[in-house]
Amino acid sequence: MKNKINSFLVVTCLAGSLAFAQDKNNEKAKRDFDQYSYANAIEKYETLVEKGYTEEQIFKNLGDANYVNAKYKDAAGWYAKLFALESADIETDYIYRYAQALKSTKDYNASDLWMERFRAAKSADVRAIKAAENPDYLNDIDERSGRYIIKNLGINSTASDFAPAFNGEQLVFATARDSGKVTRRIHEWNNQPFLNLYSANPDETDFGTVTKLDKNANKKTHESSATFTKDGSTVYFTRNNSTNGNFARDSKGVSRLKIYRAKVSDGNWSNIVELPFNSDEYSSAHPALSPDESKLYFASDMPGSVGESDIFVVNLNSDGSIGAPVNMGNVINTEARETFPFVSSDNVLYFASDGHPGLGGLDVYATKIEDLGKLYIVNLGKPLNSEQDDFSYIVNKETNKGFFASNREGGQGSDDIYSFVENEPLELTCSTVVQGRVIDKETKEPIADAQISIFNTEDQLISSGVSAADGSFELSGDCQKGTYNVAAIKVDYEKNDADFVVENSSDTSDIILQLDKITKRAAVGTDLSKYLKLRPVYFDLDKSNIRPDAAATMNEVVAYLNTFPDMKVEVQSHTDVRASDRYNLRLSNRRARSTVAWLIEKGIDPSRITGKGFGETILTNDCTTRNSCTDERHEENRRSEFIVVE
Repeated sequence: MKNKINSFLVVTCLAGSLAFAQDKNNEKAKRDFDQYSYANAIEKYETLVEKGYTEEQIFKNLGDANYVNAKYKDAAGWYAKLFALESADIETDYIYRYAQALKSTKDYNASDLWMERFRAAKSADVRAIKAAENPDYLNDIDERSGRYIIKNLGINSTASDFAPAFNGEQLVFATARDSGKVTRRIHEWNNQPFLNLYSANPDETDFGTVTKLDKNANKKTHESSATFTKDGSTVYFTRNNSTNGNFARDSKGVSRLKIYRAKVSDGNWSNIVELPFNSDEYSSAHPALSPDESKLYFASDMPGSVGESDIFVVNLNSDGSIGAPVNMGNVINTEARETFPFVSSDNVLYFASDGHPGLGGLDVYATKIEDLGKLYIVNLGKPLNSEQDDFSYIVNKETNKGFFASNREGGQGSDDIYSFVENEPLELTCSTVVQGRVIDKETKEPIADAQISIFNTEDQLISSGVSAADGSFELSGDCQKGTYNVAAIKVDYEKNDADFVVENSSDTSDIILQLDKITKRAAVGTDLSKYLKLRPVYFDLDKSNIRPDAAATMNEVVAYLNTFPDMKVEVQSHTDVRASDRYNLRLSNRRARSTVAWLIEKGIDPSRITGKGFGETILTNDCTTRNSCTDERHEENRRSEFIVVE
């Protein structure tokens, strides 16, 4: 009995010692993970798994450590083990990362199923919304594929090479070749040193010998992601937070990334200063200049970010000062990573993202940025994008040649720089198809040659055309979400219209517009705009030209006047109160003359149409002083009316 008790105590103590040792190893692995030392964390966690540990947090951290290092196949394996645990309490972001990791293994069917689960759990997430809006994203990507010829550059090393930048004929890029490390350098803003900036000059076939940049450019910290002014005299670049050339760390022990500006002369960098929006508590990186060099785009996880990193923009003022950062909004930014912006000479923003529907890892996307209210995001397609990380895209639009970085298979290092030639332009506008028929309301017979017009929610004319012999029409619509109006007019018929809703950039069909025959003649004194229930003919402030939306209304007036060829009208034009009485009278007369001239040009006999200006004497509302109303309400008075006089 005594021997059995002693044996039990020995076994119990041994088990306790082993458990204590395993707990210590778990703590060490977690410490490495928390300090961004992912390679060490992976090694320690895998040792624990080999010894039988199956804890939820171990699988989470193994999945994440591999995911942020772009080892997506391994990440997918560990996430699969995580989701196989029956009692696991798993946050939705793990569902998203698992779906993304599955893409990089080309298992798109499984990825889509997990995205459905993510959408069900987090329907308000921007990533979920974008996935719902584009369920056929793979087909869309295929349609844009095949436009590039790519080539791995000879300047690549076995370490990480990425972030190409134009500096005249030179190519400037970031590399880890000085340390020989092959750790990921994309967005995991960590403590690992020895990224430096190098340059390469082109030769007949590729690029020649690479050269390390000025010692003031490269310190004992990360330096990467440069952007140069056209004259090469100023550079903006990324560097870790540093003091006297060494790492400086925040309260968590992390050396954040910052954007710096320097003067460049004969290859020498001087007057290096950090930009005012930098912080020791968040990172800002990967600067890119606008074509006119008045704006700087960059990636950051600063407060106000939608996700892990967002694209921001600041104004570069003529006096040398820098404006406040502005988030580019959630059409571009998601809860995931948007990073490495670049703006081409034709004002197209390119950026890398793993939040928009793509092939896996980071993909490169593009959007025109002339109108931030109507952004349309496009995946660049294969072969530029792959199932792995593709990022830091730059292009010369004069030659359609450029560079990007990728960690795809077949490269020389973990990240390689590739050159490309774009042999087909990317379509960066979106249109939908609006189809329908125009018929006689009473007889149901088709109506040919009816004028068809589509208006958006702001009453702006989007598209116009005429119905075919069978009454059918097909017009290009707008991709923006919202309610639209399609109207049909035809001589001898009253106008009819219908609303339709655009969701997910979808086409609209089977719209039936039924027109009633006109049987009534407007009485003398009638304003045809109101009688025919038309949109008013408005003018821009201090202008007398006919706007596109006004032309659509006046086409309907012409059609009505052609129905009653003996009818005569007087164009009565008006202004708002924002000028002197005398000036406004002259302006209203100009508006009357331009309206009359437009109608005559459309075939109305000059003897049937006269015009008169009334200045500001007949207002339609109470906007009686300059500051009493908004411009929208003042616009209600800047109008032409069509009064029947005979």
